[in-house]
Amino acid sequence: MSVSISVKNVPDDIAEKLRRRAKLHHRSIQGELMAILEEATGPSKLSVEQAESRLRALGFETGDDSTSWLRELRDAR
Repeated sequence: MSVSISVKNVPDDIAEKLRRRAKLHHRSIQGELMAILEEATGPSKLSVEQAESRLRALGFETGDDSTSWLRELRDAR
């Protein structure tokens, strides 16, 4: 089931920006609004710190730098 949503009294400058954005993405204004709503209500993006914290909680280790790893690779030759 879908719902109709109406936005009234949109300022001219915002409507023009929306038209330009829709044209840039090769979409109708309706399609552009749907894409904006999907992005706004989708899963949030993690910061680097949040991603690192989640990986560590799962048992993955993240290194502070790659120096020791590169030395191991070099010495293994």
